Amino acid sequence: MSSRDAASSEITPSVLLRAYACGIFPMSESADDPTIFWVEPEKRGIIPLDGFRVTSRLARTVRSDAFRVTVNTDFKQTIAGCAAPQPGRDDTWINGRIRDLYTSLHEIGHCHSVEAWQGDRLVGGLYGVSLGRAFFGESMFHTERDASKVALVHLVARLIAGGFVLLDTQFVTDHLRTFGAVEVPRRRYRTMLDDAVTGQADFFALPASRPVTGAEALACLTQA
Repeated sequence: MSSRDAASSEITPSVLLRAYACGIFPMSESADDPTIFWVEPEKRGIIPLDGFRVTSRLARTVRSDAFRVTVNTDFKQTIAGCAAPQPGRDDTWINGRIRDLYTSLHEIGHCHSVEAWQGDRLVGGLYGVSLGRAFFGESMFHTERDASKVALVHLVARLIAGGFVLLDTQFVTDHLRTFGAVEVPRRRYRTMLDDAVTGQADFFALPASRPVTGAEALACLTQA
């Protein structure tokens, strides 16, 4: 279900958070489309935190620390990377208004980025919204192989360490299925969501003042 929002300028960060708490999120048709519409899928994508899967090859890459992984170090560059065309994806739904809204959420502590670096070069990452014990993954990107996958492993480790109970992916793709993503019906999702937005989780249970090592991240996954 979706509905167009003809007056997207009226959407504020607080309105956006209330929408997430109700199971609704905004999208745009393309990066050049100035309008925003609300989406509430019939089936919702989630990654069960106790069912997150990491292949042995990816685990070796994570453990090798081939990428330096940080949190909230460069949110604007991360969302810009997610909005940029990539191989196999010529356009995205992240328009200027959405970038501004999520940057505002970031500034008040409800939106976070996880970044993967090689030297001083940002080569992958993701961002999403935190609310209570729920994290809503928005988008990810990479310019080097496995960079966004490593960022996702670090995100899940952080969510587990911080006491989160729901990782929302909005939709399920073949790529996300390899990590254990599944679809749940809207009614069941709402029950999970109502439970998740109550209570408190700590996105910074793992430190953000220094890069978390791959070994530390993988150790957290066994706690789920």
